[in-house]
Amino acid sequence: MKWLKSLIVAATLQVLAGTSGHAGANFDQIKQAGVFKVGTEGTYAPFTYHDASGALVGFDVEIAKAIAERLGVEAEFLEGKWDGLIAGLDAKRYDAVINQVGITEERKAKYDFSDPYIASKAVLIVRGDNTDIKSFADLKGKKAAQSLTSNFGKLAEANGAELVGTDGFDQSIQLLLTGRADATINDSLSFLDFKKHKPDANVKIAAQEENADYSGVLVRKGDPELVAAINRALADIKADGTYQKIADTYFGQDVSK
Repeated sequence: MKWLKSLIVAATLQVLAGTSGHAGANFDQIKQAGVFKVGTEGTYAPFTYHDASGALVGFDVEIAKAIAERLGVEAEFLEGKWDGLIAGLDAKRYDAVINQVGITEERKAKYDFSDPYIASKAVLIVRGDNTDIKSFADLKGKKAAQSLTSNFGKLAEANGAELVGTDGFDQSIQLLLTGRADATINDSLSFLDFKKHKPDANVKIAAQEENADYSGVLVRKGDPELVAAINRALADIKADGTYQKIADTYFGQDVSK
């Protein structure tokens, strides 16, 4: 039976060795190829979009380039519609998705995430001269411009607001500015982007939720070395001021927490 025991031990060690080598296979391939392939939309400003010259730009694009630089490789972007981005990761078309992918328990069951690199909160937006609405509870009996099926719309309704349906952030802001709505609950990042481009717009944040939603770099499971390397890169760009510079460019402030 000793020979059988030895055979089992040898086979086990072989499996473990093969598993260990496979775990870092993708990161090894990235380093060997000198390219970090990133899936992104290219149509989602200010995170990933094309500027007037046609160049792919945006907060997530700059973050991806900074990560690739710290990995010692070049970033290569492959664009696709949001609905197909994660499927593209499954099909190994790219190494990661960097496109404001929210970190959720459902996604974590199938994929791995980097440490969070951006946070967004639900904010209550009112006109700059509004002194009546100071909290979410103050929405009771007021008109809130919202996408009717969004979580923001549900939050406004839960606080007693009468919903005025819109197609999204821009229309909600217009209804607010023209007095057809008293407020809108929306994403803090969208508001910061709006104020970055229109600093004189007569709107302000009256309140915000304490709990934030976080986004991270999405990768396939089974490559902890790649996740660790991306996390080191994120820590480095925050430590050396690169992250702050990128955040200032697109939002005018740190958006990591």
